[in-house]
Amino acid sequence: MRTEGMARFEALKQEARDRLAARKKELLVCCGTGCRARGALELADLFAGEVQARGLEVSVGLFVKRVGCHGCCEQGPLVVVSPDDVLYARVKKTHVPRILDAVVENRVVEKFLYKDPASGERIVHAGDIPFYKHQTKYVLRNVGKIDPTDMYDALTHGAYAGVVKALFEMSPEEVIEQVRISGLRGRGGAGFSTARKWAACRKAKGDIKYILCNGDEGDPGAFEDASLMEGDPHAVIEGMIIGAFAVGSRQGYIYVRDEYPVAVKHLQRAIDQARDAGLLGTDILGTGMDFDIQISRGGGAFVCGESSALMRSIEGKIGEPRAKYVHATDRGLWDRPTVLNNVETWATIGKLIQEGGATFAAMGTEKSKGTKAFTLVGKVRNTGLIELPMGTPLRHIVFDIGGGMPKGRAFKAVQTGGPSGGCVPEELLDAPVDYEVLTEAGSMMGSGGMIVMDDRTCMVNVARYFLNFLIEESCGKCVPCREGLKQLQIMYDDILEGRADEGVLDRIEALSAGMKLASLCDLGRSAPNPVLSTLRHFRAEYEAHIRDRTCPAGVCRELTAFEILDTCDGCHLCVPACPTGAITGEPKTPHVLDQNLCISCGACFDVCPTGAIRHFSQRELKERTAHAQADH
Repeated sequence: MRTEGMARFEALKQEARDRLAARKKELLVCCGTGCRARGALELADLFAGEVQARGLEVSVGLFVKRVGCHGCCEQGPLVVVSPDDVLYARVKKTHVPRILDAVVENRVVEKFLYKDPASGERIVHAGDIPFYKHQTKYVLRNVGKIDPTDMYDALTHGAYAGVVKALFEMSPEEVIEQVRISGLRGRGGAGFSTARKWAACRKAKGDIKYILCNGDEGDPGAFEDASLMEGDPHAVIEGMIIGAFAVGSRQGYIYVRDEYPVAVKHLQRAIDQARDAGLLGTDILGTGMDFDIQISRGGGAFVCGESSALMRSIEGKIGEPRAKYVHATDRGLWDRPTVLNNVETWATIGKLIQEGGATFAAMGTEKSKGTKAFTLVGKVRNTGLIELPMGTPLRHIVFDIGGGMPKGRAFKAVQTGGPSGGCVPEELLDAPVDYEVLTEAGSMMGSGGMIVMDDRTCMVNVARYFLNFLIEESCGKCVPCREGLKQLQIMYDDILEGRADEGVLDRIEALSAGMKLASLCDLGRSAPNPVLSTLRHFRAEYEAHIRDRTCPAGVCRELTAFEILDTCDGCHLCVPACPTGAITGEPKTPHVLDQNLCISCGACFDVCPTGAIRHFSQRELKERTAHAQADH
């Protein structure tokens, strides 16, 4: 039976190779969410239609493939010529004929190649672009390479090889041991040992056990889980099958936010394909193992990313957390032993088992092994999806991969861990990114979102943003979280609008400490993190708001005024940028700003190329106005 099952899988792989044998070259059109927003689907259809019209599938062996997120979202839509690794950036429909001509003639269209923002150099190969060459792809190994709706394409790139090795060459205990050797920790934020969780569930009493995948990615600025589900759903399914084999489960659920319709579509198609191929369902590959997966769609509640709230949601109940002394590995979904890991953790498992845990453990740091996927967004030149070994310094991520700040602005902070995380300042830029270091800095790993901020960012305002977010997302079950967040919001409004007294910071810190101690779940306990980290690293900015009634970043409207200096050369960029018509002046002559019309939005300041606009405090403006009136 084991031989028959192996032969069945090898026949499946051979069928995949036969189906794709005619493909000599492929045009990989990125159809990740960012590129879709810029017309990538229509672009792919146009490429496919032109290739068919020219007969290039037969004459050249050229095929168009719609792939998941290729990574460098800032440059989308992206098109890669494979296997030549030629990358075209910001591709337009009008570029299609010239790109196809170049593919046929084995040349490149230099004008459409990626342009390095620092040097201005056109770079031919994706692997030579700084954004890509500094990365190590492990979990994202096939995202941007395969058609996520085609299981045969996934099979030619190694999908389900880990399942075959686990089922035909290993025992459940050996699978868990390899995970233990790897040092893999949960990629959803807490960083709990994956092997310990699996071993506890395997030992738990009961014949019915569940495997759950947390795809309820809700952190602002994070989309790595969405990109995995959209771009390589078979990797997630493969990991769950291996996990089910290890703990003895026959049923799995993937919990996906309702805001991820493409992920749901691709996951469901992949589940159906795997079931048809005998990789899901009853008697998987003739091994006698039964395991199947269903998708459970969440309503978009941030709190349902918390494990117990997620399980209640799958059960059809209100997504509220429960006390943590009840372990999910003993009593989880429907009070049965349950393993819950996030998307990235499951997508890691197949390759980990195929290559062995030691290979994974060779990357990263002593306590944080392997690689980690991140989304790099905010005030940085190259935004997108990246993957790096644990322990990579933040400076390397922001400046070597991200390309640094646009418009020559200065770096201020990077926010990690979403609403439950914190802000890391410039003096900690050389710190290695791992679970322990980020926690020591007052932040956390989270699911992997990184939001870069420049000197035009008000850190007090950033903290209030996350407070507002969490107020909307709190389930309201426990008083410390529900009422604590509201009281913090009131104090922050006072600070940002110039009403706070100097004792407000002590009250903020005391209330935050109480919330961390008394809240029921991790949402409430971690809610003060953005508050405390900004207070810790940017206290002077808070004090400026309170004592001087000024915003150093020039962001808070109630505290900020703007004026045009005598050095204005009349470039006229500020005039159309102003939403209220407060700026007047002829081109090439100094302009004038009418304070009575100015709403302190800062649009003029942001577009001024010469630094001829400055921001100052509303207090100074009022004093100046009072003096002018007295003199008059």
